[in-house]
Amino acid sequence: MIFRGTTAVRKVLARSAGRSVVAALAAGGLAGAAHAEGTIAGTIIQNVATATYDGPSGTATVSSNNVSLKVDELLDVSVAWADPGDVAVSPGATGQVLSFRITNAGNGSEAFGLATVDTAGGDNFDPTVTSIVLDTNGNGAYDPGADTVYVAGSNDPVLAPDASLSVFVVSKIPAAAQNGNRGRVDLRAASKTGSGTPGSTFNGAGQGGGNAVVGATGGKAEDDGYYAVAAAGLSFVKSAVVADKFGGTAQAPGSTITFTLKASVNGSGTINNIKVADPIPAGTTYTPGSITLDGAALSDASDGDAGSFSGTGISVALGNVAAGASRTITFKVKID
Repeated sequence: MIFRGTTAVRKVLARSAGRSVVAALAAGGLAGAAHAEGTIAGTIIQNVATATYDGPSGTATVSSNNVSLKVDELLDVSVAWADPGDVAVSPGATGQVLSFRITNAGNGSEAFGLATVDTAGGDNFDPTVTSIVLDTNGNGAYDPGADTVYVAGSNDPVLAPDASLSVFVVSKIPAAAQNGNRGRVDLRAASKTGSGTPGSTFNGAGQGGGNAVVGATGGKAEDDGYYAVAAAGLSFVKSAVVADKFGGTAQAPGSTITFTLKASVNGSGTINNIKVADPIPAGTTYTPGSITLDGAALSDASDGDAGSFSGTGISVALGNVAAGASRTITFKVKID
């Protein structure tokens, strides 16, 4: 549930005694949330009227008493998930980060308490939140060790009107999560001065000594972010084709065996640093220079290309392979 919208502010000059400026604004129908509410809390608004009349000696002027009003503080906040889309994760991964942005949409400096919910439903698995982290250096990126772990009641962020802060939610992904599953975490922010029904008043609690009035958001907001499991699997298949010296397929001494090794990555994501090794089977002799990768010849030496022959077996480094891709290796031996 996200409290958002465009704030339409009706500026009212309250001339009747006992009615505060911010109370009049709230009564004017503030809808939605999210932009700082005009005049800074604690500002003094003063007004003196004049009246003129025709007197015995000409025009006379009379001044009214001075009406002085203190602008109350509106309590409003917005929370927005800041990642461009679902954050890709792997089953069992730790330290996985969702990014959020909180904004003080009120008209006074305000401290906000933060909390998360990782069991809200509407997803396939429940991430385990391990920490909330404040963007201490203000660069909008999660920097472990540089940014500050949030401790409720200890370092609640204080934001000026219209100011924003990046907040990071760090989670652990369950090992049982499967490819394509989504996991949801909600970040909540609430005014430390108070929250509740829009228009509710906390007497004397506003910035500058005025009242604090709950704005259209209720003084609290939340948004949800999502992780998506991108789990890749590796399929590895070996096959052999025999060619004898008479043009047939007899598995006899002198026949050549061509082995084919096919590595295929399925699911989503990428499998990194794949390396293939295959020993030369007993009763056969390796055919020098016969290693290929996806049809391209590789050298037997341990040099700049991906393949090599050690004297007892071949090895080929496939590197990082994305889901949906496959790599094919071939090499030859002769039956002794």
